[in-house]
Amino acid sequence: MIVVDGTTPLTLTTAGAAITVGTFDGVHRGHQDVVARLVRLAQERQLTSIVVTFDPHPLEVVNPSAAPPLLTTRDEKLDALSRTGVDVTVVLPFTPALAAMSAERFVDEILLSRCQLRALLVGHDHGFGRDRMGDASVLQALGAVRGFSVELVEPVQGSEGHPVSSTAIRRAVAGGDLLRAADGLGRLYGVWSTVVHGEKRGRALGFPTVNLAPVSTRKLLPPDGVYAVRVQLPDGEFGGMLNLGGRPTWNETDRRLEAHLFDASGDWYGQPVEVRFLKRLREVRRFDDAETLRAQLRIDEDLARAALAT
Repeated sequence: MIVVDGTTPLTLTTAGAAITVGTFDGVHRGHQDVVARLVRLAQERQLTSIVVTFDPHPLEVVNPSAAPPLLTTRDEKLDALSRTGVDVTVVLPFTPALAAMSAERFVDEILLSRCQLRALLVGHDHGFGRDRMGDASVLQALGAVRGFSVELVEPVQGSEGHPVSSTAIRRAVAGGDLLRAADGLGRLYGVWSTVVHGEKRGRALGFPTVNLAPVSTRKLLPPDGVYAVRVQLPDGEFGGMLNLGGRPTWNETDRRLEAHLFDASGDWYGQPVEVRFLKRLREVRRFDDAETLRAQLRIDEDLARAALAT
């Protein structure tokens, strides 16, 4: 997948592009379905498949107080999109000027002029342009005049029969319902970071940890607690258990992520890491002494290994 800045015209090797447009926060199962249909449509018509997305999230510009926390940061979103088979992702800087642009201008100046639109594929209730006025009927009318087709896609249903949406997945993650979040995403909910040095207290307890650099304040994290996790490092994937939150035993309240990896050792300082949350094991709590904490960590390990095994 090629990633390009949306401010300059594209040079395509095909007769034009099949395009879908959206924020795509989470790149959940509904998004994946839209992009899969887009890729097939592009192949059938010998076009280039293009996802047009925005950074930052539009509400951060239009209504910052209502901007939701992100399921995926920019890099996480692009990584997830790269796994869909789409040819190109265009990242448009979302600015006040873009927010004020009418749907007609958006189609003419960005989709047609810059991206060579020939086929547009969007969700049935999708809207873009100023005040989301570019709904299905407007787009179909524009397509009839300007010579591009418009295909509408119905929402994907979750296992409980409700439409998959970023809003529902955020609610599940914020509430610690990781199974429901995974059902909507089609994968475990995760976070990217970098391995940094810690205080090495875990090593003294017999449970050395991988400490993660602080993540963006815009990134949504599950509730504080101890979790069974899968951890992807450059040299492989490992099961483990992770503490998300403070360390009240040491009177430290700043929110951190640190994971103990099972059956693994290495020097990963400065390396990229992805943590995927599998199951919440317990809340974060204070222990009277190191031995009591060590005993609880043994219990946590047994519970995490059992969760990973199933």
